[in-house]
Amino acid sequence: MKTATIAAIRFGYGLGPEGQPDSPDAVLKSLKLPDKVAQAYPMLDLAAAQKMVTEVHALARKVKGGGKAAAERRTAKQKEINLETLGALRVSLARIAETSSPFRERLTTFWSDHFTAPVRGVSLTPFAIAKIDGALRPNLTGRFADLLSAAVLHPAMLLYLDQTSSVGPNSPAGKKRNLGLNENLAREVLELHTMGVGGSFTQDDVRQFAELLTGLDFRAARGFAFLPPKAEPGAETILGQSYGGEQPARLDDILAFLDDLSVHPDTAAHVSRKLAVHFVSDDPPQALVDQMSATWTKTGGDLFAVYDAMLRHPDAWTPVFAKAKQPFDFVASGIVALGIGGDEIMAMDDKKFRRAMFRTLNVMGQRFMLPGGPNGWPEEAEAWITPLGVSQRILWGLQVPSMLRKELPDPRSFVTRVLDDAASPRLVWAVGASETVPQGVGLVFASPEFNRR
Repeated sequence: MKTATIAAIRFGYGLGPEGQPDSPDAVLKSLKLPDKVAQAYPMLDLAAAQKMVTEVHALARKVKGGGKAAAERRTAKQKEINLETLGALRVSLARIAETSSPFRERLTTFWSDHFTAPVRGVSLTPFAIAKIDGALRPNLTGRFADLLSAAVLHPAMLLYLDQTSSVGPNSPAGKKRNLGLNENLAREVLELHTMGVGGSFTQDDVRQFAELLTGLDFRAARGFAFLPPKAEPGAETILGQSYGGEQPARLDDILAFLDDLSVHPDTAAHVSRKLAVHFVSDDPPQALVDQMSATWTKTGGDLFAVYDAMLRHPDAWTPVFAKAKQPFDFVASGIVALGIGGDEIMAMDDKKFRRAMFRTLNVMGQRFMLPGGPNGWPEEAEAWITPLGVSQRILWGLQVPSMLRKELPDPRSFVTRVLDDAASPRLVWAVGASETVPQGVGLVFASPEFNRR
């Protein structure tokens, strides 16, 4: 199989416009290009998110006072916030449709799931969306330490994992109000974001880390703050290293631990394997993972170097597509295959967009930015290639292309343009033998070749 075919399907969203990266060098080089699609299709930012949530909270207080007009305005503001999820999906797909660096979009999706903060409720949804461009996208190719601290300290993560309610038991605030520790953020950072569930940490490390994190606070009206009266006094010993001192821990102490954690051998191994699982195989070759992990350790968690190690390893370019596309990948690659432009996606009326994109993901079991828990979406094929999931992909292929395109392409040329040499002779023959154009196009989308990467 051609390297260009593998590059497009495994490390992007499929064969689309000309000029897509077609080799390991080209894929890596594309990460260095200006992020033009982020400028063309901006995502909700933190300032706008704070304004939205502050307004809805203010209206909620007025409603308690019995204000009917305030209740109506609050309902309208809540509806506006709920629509932000739909807008974020539009922007995500528009960027994929127009990007000259599909790998960057794939990495954005990967890290968004790795640092999951679901779009759940009017108080969290805007911040979960703002995290994408505010914390993740600027740090995709830098040090993992910077990505880790940006994600962990982002309001979306602090709110989702209830860190703002965590108080040091021996802090002034803890003693005064009899408040206690919340270990959610500390546990998820260790178990999911860095060292892995089997990492070499103990329950005492979790608790000490949770104590170190006390003092972190966020309120929509005033923003991020570190509040010493909430912080547990004294030093905390985590993974054998002491952080802080006689006074309550400072933000610098938290950042110092996250920096050390980012280069821990367990972190290098766990996150390298997770990257390899996402991009290459549900059970990636150990030699590939070892090379990525060794590069991580050698470079101090330089993510670009880790991607380089993955993309230059021969096991990343096997001609067998060992991954099943998740529903989002399927829909996104369908848009690329049909040549739908970013401006078309942004201009699509809500009813059509909901039916073709938003509701499709819901029915397929992958509600946009709303996984069931902090561990994100499952990777294994068995989670997605189910009777219901496959039937919905078939229906999408038969119905949606005609909704999006007045004239569908000739299926005989479509199958080779979309899959090139990944299309089996049997699929090419079946598409050519289809009785109608919609059936032929639908057969391409329903094929195993299109649904794997």
